[in-house]
Amino acid sequence: MTSSQPAGLRMGTAGGRAVIAAAVLGSGMTWLDGSVVNVALRTIGEDLDASLAQLQWINNGYLVSLAALILLGGSLGDRLGRRKMFIVGTIWFALASVLCGLAPNAETLIVARILQGVGGALLTPGSLAMIQGAFVHDDRGKAIGAWSGLGGVAAAIGPFVGGVLVDHASWRWIFLINIPLAVATVLIAWRSVPETRDPHAAGHFDVLGAVLAALALGGVTYALIEWGSDGALWAGAAGVIAAVAFLLLERREEVPMMPLGLYRDRTFSASNAMTFLVYAALGAMSFFLVLQLQTVADYNALEAGLATLPITICMLFLAAKGGELGSRIGPRIPMTVGPLVMAVGIVLVLRVDADVSYWVDVFPGITVFGLGLALMVAPLTATVLAAAPDDKAGIASGINNAVARAGSLMAVAALPTAVGLSGDDYADPRVFDAAYPTAMLACAGLLALGGVVSWLTIPKQLPG
Repeated sequence: MTSSQPAGLRMGTAGGRAVIAAAVLGSGMTWLDGSVVNVALRTIGEDLDASLAQLQWINNGYLVSLAALILLGGSLGDRLGRRKMFIVGTIWFALASVLCGLAPNAETLIVARILQGVGGALLTPGSLAMIQGAFVHDDRGKAIGAWSGLGGVAAAIGPFVGGVLVDHASWRWIFLINIPLAVATVLIAWRSVPETRDPHAAGHFDVLGAVLAALALGGVTYALIEWGSDGALWAGAAGVIAAVAFLLLERREEVPMMPLGLYRDRTFSASNAMTFLVYAALGAMSFFLVLQLQTVADYNALEAGLATLPITICMLFLAAKGGELGSRIGPRIPMTVGPLVMAVGIVLVLRVDADVSYWVDVFPGITVFGLGLALMVAPLTATVLAAAPDDKAGIASGINNAVARAGSLMAVAALPTAVGLSGDDYADPRVFDAAYPTAMLACAGLLALGGVVSWLTIPKQLPG
């Protein structure tokens, strides 16, 4: 089934179910990896004799390539075929997952994670674009809702699956489990998903822009993680130079990967600034809390993974309600109150230590954090899209996605060094416990700043 135009599928038909199944399975692999790698980090570190910096790279290597290339991946799909790039990305992701699962040392695992990010950058935009291009207009909202809901289930079971695999099999299986998922995804997509393209998509791809973005993110991330080591300053300088070159290129590029004109809109710029702050806090909180539970509180991988499950449950059942509230009262209040509630949640988990009680010290704070996140996410997405012209909605969404990933990777890169952690400190309960409160207070500060930015810059009501 191949055409350059939408196939006009309907919800409830065999073809419609096949498109949703392929999109959910494919994107589910990336969501699954995102929710289980943190749970496995300590075990990976012990097995591969990895340093804290290497654990940061195992987390961030994936995010660097994904954030840098996700916009290019979307452009390739629009031009060459969304199903085609989705299948290519799925196969790439699966092969990189094999390399992750077989990695004999930390260096190999880091390279494999970077390659996984490249596959994710091809796969992630394609999953939603296939739905957008394949369904008739009236059914797209329902199809996207089904994709989001089923994807939420994948994210919810991630900590459980990851914990079981790490504790009862091997951390390597958190990557190798992607192989059967990828096979099923490719078979369904190849046989049943119609090919769609954007007939107006430009034939030129901003490859140089993607390379410069990767160099910028990689250089700055390296400097933050390896601060104080030989070469860190040079890497940081190279990253800054690449970032400046990227901005100059995007300003002059005829078909830029990131149209800078979008940032002339104050709401678009403010929404992305707030996204960076909030997702920086989210990424760093997850990184530190899971390690604190394992290193200091002596939780196993399964217990540490399940500890954060209330966040996913809140998102699964309440995020749509947050969107409805934002539609009624406008985005400013949810985008202000949400981060502030999340900051309160982080303050509540400051008490996690060697004598932790889950129901007293973890569950209340994690639940409050999840409630704040559910209140904020949908109004944030709606605000980003409303601030962009209709023909730039896909690019605007992609930019916001990339900004969120960049915020997370920058925080995970910078905070451990900022609170004095290095080497194998992640395995030393006394040292890690001493650094944990400062790191979490920094996360709460980022969230509070995000709330202030929203209050000062986000409009009370969206246009139209």
